[in-house]
Amino acid sequence: MKKIFIVCLAISFLSSCDLDREPFNAYTQDKIQEDKEAAVEVLLNGCYAQLKAWSDVMHRVGEYPGDNIMIRGTSTDSFYSFISYQHIPNNDRLSVFWNNSYKIISQSSDLIKMISEGESPAVNQQLGEAYYLRGMIYFYLCRTYGRPYAQSPETNLGVPIVNGLPADLNNLALPDRATVKDTYAQAISDLKKAESLMTADRPAAYATKEAAQAMLSRVYLYMSGTYETPNQENATLSIEYANKVVASGRYSLLSRDSFMKFNTYAPDSNEQTETIFAVKQVASEFSGYDHYYGIGGMYANIQGQGWGEMYASAKYLDLLRKSGLKKDARWAFIDPQYTTDAAGNKTQAFRFVYDVYNTGGTQTGYNYMQQPIKTNSNGSFYITIGTTDYNLTAVNAAENQYSIVYEGKTYTGEKDYMMLLNRVYPMYYITKCSLQNNDSHLHSPTISRLAEMYLNMAEAYAKKGDYNNALTNLNIIRERAIIGGGYTSLNSTNAVQRIDEERQLELAFEAHRGYDVYRNGQTMTRHYPGPHLPMIDWPASNLRVVQYIPQSEINAYPGTLTQNP
Repeated sequence: MKKIFIVCLAISFLSSCDLDREPFNAYTQDKIQEDKEAAVEVLLNGCYAQLKAWSDVMHRVGEYPGDNIMIRGTSTDSFYSFISYQHIPNNDRLSVFWNNSYKIISQSSDLIKMISEGESPAVNQQLGEAYYLRGMIYFYLCRTYGRPYAQSPETNLGVPIVNGLPADLNNLALPDRATVKDTYAQAISDLKKAESLMTADRPAAYATKEAAQAMLSRVYLYMSGTYETPNQENATLSIEYANKVVASGRYSLLSRDSFMKFNTYAPDSNEQTETIFAVKQVASEFSGYDHYYGIGGMYANIQGQGWGEMYASAKYLDLLRKSGLKKDARWAFIDPQYTTDAAGNKTQAFRFVYDVYNTGGTQTGYNYMQQPIKTNSNGSFYITIGTTDYNLTAVNAAENQYSIVYEGKTYTGEKDYMMLLNRVYPMYYITKCSLQNNDSHLHSPTISRLAEMYLNMAEAYAKKGDYNNALTNLNIIRERAIIGGGYTSLNSTNAVQRIDEERQLELAFEAHRGYDVYRNGQTMTRHYPGPHLPMIDWPASNLRVVQYIPQSEINAYPGTLTQNP
């Protein structure tokens, strides 16, 4: 896999400077010394450029194995293995992720070797950004290919630690994968070094001291064990670093109304006060088929662009409904596609999820049923399925909740309107990864934002048994999303569910969910409609909670590169 160490000869750098835009290998030590800050900025921006393709796969491999989404049908695209857990040894998307990750590690490592600490605050900032990018990438690689930290990090394998170009490229002999513990240690070392070096208040499209602190808070949270067997020292460190970000005063939570437009703001716009670091996409670089094949293109068709084949799951929608009829601000990122008549009118309907069985009586999955609502002479409602009428019983009429007895079982559903179906699935578009600057699927994937810091603290305090502080931090996020929706208490019997649900609601479609379930030793359950094997649960101990290293990379690797079982 020599290609992970050979930086592209004609990479398109993002910054403008007085230096000629030469290939990376033209930037010798002498060349850099001519105008060090400008040369290093060009090379550093090459690392940022690699994040664009990297972040696309990062999102899919982090979000698709979770329970926030469903897809309308199976797919030949290699991303479907993330959804189905039927991993394939040669996954072209994972090859992009692996290669872009190591290109960033290689180039940032070479920059670290080329410049000396302490020459100037500007050079220190650049050096710190290189350390941040390398540390962040090691962490993301390890959570993708290495088992959760709570599972024997001293023996489970992480990823190879290869920091820069080896001296002898003709006789490469690279190390096998380091342990999970050692990979995390490398990430922490880099991120702490980054924290110590960076002083500039750069916009969220670039690394900063606070970005390093935010990532350290997350890394230590991943190391804080499960709720049942917490590591309180690491929980304390997660709180410490999250508090550093909050105390910096550089960020503030968006108001409820502004948060509901979160997806429309560029990460470095004046309106965006919450994003700490994001992979910035700009319209001039994201056009044409990007709007179909990018992240948002699978979640919706907007302005005539996008496939719109992947929707919010019934499980996620039910979480949104728990607070009451459209009271949760996170509904702003869900766009149900309703049918209308020629005059633009909607048709009232009842919709519910029912169990599906095979001819032998074994449950094989779930499906949606929706039918137009009809009114009995006494004013009550009913629907017709086939040739049979079914009365609806009010469960909570104010919340549009009604029940139906269908095929011998009582189901609760929603009084709503007839929706467009893709195959048999209602089209609940997801817009959180679209509409930046009102441009269909333009989207800058979020790496860290302030809301996560409060949720990190809520979880870490709960693991320490400090439920008062856990409640305070949890309610900061919950009360922003749901007016008057704050919890009045938090204790050992309800903390896990409440914290996990709030984290799922708030960080959905930001590539957290699968990792959050497994790092806490929990089981992924996806008991809702879709072709994703809904009757199969995935416990944290399952081999398929981590990805295969692409076989092509193993074959090309100059040394032993151990595959996941």
